[in-house]
Amino acid sequence: MIVKQIWTANAYRNFNYLIACSETGEALAIDPLDSEKCLRAATDEGWSITQILNTHEHRDHTGGNDAMVRKTGARILAHKNARDKIADMARGLGAGDVVKVGKTVELEVLDTPGHTMSHVCLLSHTDQPALFCGDTLFNAGAGNCHNGGHPAELYKTFSEQLARLPASTLIYPGHDYIENNLRFTLNREPDNDRAREMLDTLTGQDPNAAYVSTLDVERQINTFFRLQSPTVIAKLREAFPDLPDKPDQRTVFLKLRELRNKW
Repeated sequence: MIVKQIWTANAYRNFNYLIACSETGEALAIDPLDSEKCLRAATDEGWSITQILNTHEHRDHTGGNDAMVRKTGARILAHKNARDKIADMARGLGAGDVVKVGKTVELEVLDTPGHTMSHVCLLSHTDQPALFCGDTLFNAGAGNCHNGGHPAELYKTFSEQLARLPASTLIYPGHDYIENNLRFTLNREPDNDRAREMLDTLTGQDPNAAYVSTLDVERQINTFFRLQSPTVIAKLREAFPDLPDKPDQRTVFLKLRELRNKW
């Protein structure tokens, strides 16, 4: 499996992705908002884009579909419940489905509601797994739930699916928000030395050669995985004085998401 991360350099800080089969040169485009950059990258590599995968229905992820289809004839894949939101879907996806690219690439579909209720992530079946997570999981952060999502569902996705993936899983998010998210981590957990070290290292990074984290790293720096941290809970109690003495992880997650909405 060959992965090419494409930095759009737009105001939304989108990442687009191409996943290619090394034998056939067939490629899958994930959320190809900047269709021109994606097409140019495919041409440079000698790849042929045959499929488009939209992780969810928001326009900053589907806005390049029409142009991409016109120029390649690629089939559009997305969550099965997004048919009325994403035009010309050729295949609706559900949990456990497999997306094949050429002869060598298989990607498992995860049904990951929260950011929206029709969101999918893709997990590669490779020696080192890779997760293409759209707006569900960001480096050091979690997706918002403002436009068709639900924070309680996002918590379930984190706790019942993402947290159980192998520690070595590479994380490929839909946006580059890492600096701001690390600042939120340190706002919530000032004694998180790993997050501080990473912020010092990654401030001003070139998103054309962006840092790629793993789930193991996210467990160290991402507040939304650090729900049992005494510091996180103590700081949370400053904002929510009625927080129970021993809050459950769901409560901590939802309160963190509430704070992040205003931060």
